Amino acid sequence: MIRKVVVGVSGGVDSAVTAHLLKERGYSVLGVFMRNWDEFDEAGRCSGEADLKDAEWACRRLGVELRQVNYVREYWTAVFSQFLEDYQQGLTPNPDILCNRHIKFDLFHRHCLESLNYDAVATGHYARNSLGNFLEKARGGEEDARLLIPADTFKDQTFFLAGIARKSLQRTMFPLGDLQKAQVKQLAAKIGLQRLASKRESTGICFVGKRNFKDFIREYISSKKGHFVDVDSGAIVGQHEGIHQWTVGQRCRLSSFLQPYFVARKEATSNTIYVAAGHDHPSVLSTRMHLDPPNWLCAESQRRCLSEGFLRCRFRFQHTKPLVDCSLRISDENQFQVVLDAPLRAITPGQYAVFYDDTACLGSARILRADPLQIVEGKLKEVGSSYS
Repeated sequence: MIRKVVVGVSGGVDSAVTAHLLKERGYSVLGVFMRNWDEFDEAGRCSGEADLKDAEWACRRLGVELRQVNYVREYWTAVFSQFLEDYQQGLTPNPDILCNRHIKFDLFHRHCLESLNYDAVATGHYARNSLGNFLEKARGGEEDARLLIPADTFKDQTFFLAGIARKSLQRTMFPLGDLQKAQVKQLAAKIGLQRLASKRESTGICFVGKRNFKDFIREYISSKKGHFVDVDSGAIVGQHEGIHQWTVGQRCRLSSFLQPYFVARKEATSNTIYVAAGHDHPSVLSTRMHLDPPNWLCAESQRRCLSEGFLRCRFRFQHTKPLVDCSLRISDENQFQVVLDAPLRAITPGQYAVFYDDTACLGSARILRADPLQIVEGKLKEVGSSYS
């Protein structure tokens, strides 16, 4: 029987309403605020202090005890150091997926269940659990839990949860799973949390904040000049200050050329950025990519893929983009590949391929490289390993 639930309280409206919904159902609720980043902004304010004050205010209004846990050191080691290493290697990482995997649904999850001895953890994510958003279908065993798409498909956060351990879903509640964001804000105003309902939502990478990304990354990775090279002619067409400042598909703003240049790929060993003339040049389009082994969130899909060698599903590598039909395949060398039914632009090494069926997130895998297209006899055709 689940009676005691920890809520990860962030200082935002979603986690506050989550705590309210749990109290309304009669659970014993404890709020815990995670401190994962400890840098001061340009005005000398710690970026997490305002959120902590909002979390304290909301918990007082709701009559919920609030505690704090500090994961600054662990976040630096598991998330931020990996973030910097990836950029130095020419990759474009996703720290939100890493934070959920290593901090929120691992360290924090275990702290709540093992150290605090609570029965379950609840979050304000827009997602659903096949065991019920309040785990009402759980029977205390090892039931297989699936990560389901929420009612609010615009706010869907399953993309960022695609890297968590499947086992953690057995003890995770998503009380907002059947609500629209507008309903959450309306409920917040109704119960006296208008201050949070009108609070501006945070977007982008949490530790970058409002700063320009290139200015931020220069604080941690030294500039290193290199060449922009035309992917077709091999000619040097400009200079850059470091491959970590650029990502695939980004416009380079090189002057004195008939067409604008866009990043096609980055080569860390030579510190070279290969660029293509034109927004939809074939070298920035792909239908095939190569992956790390997936993190599976659906046991049945995993079994089918491993036994049959392929899985028909749907794909995205950016959480705001539409889903695209694809085949997830295992090659003769036991390597994982995705083949898309239609080409996509700027598929970026270091980002995550996230897989879905009609109702659930099936899992994710980090993208190692994408094979570009080239024009052959007037038609787009896949290139082999020449760009790998």
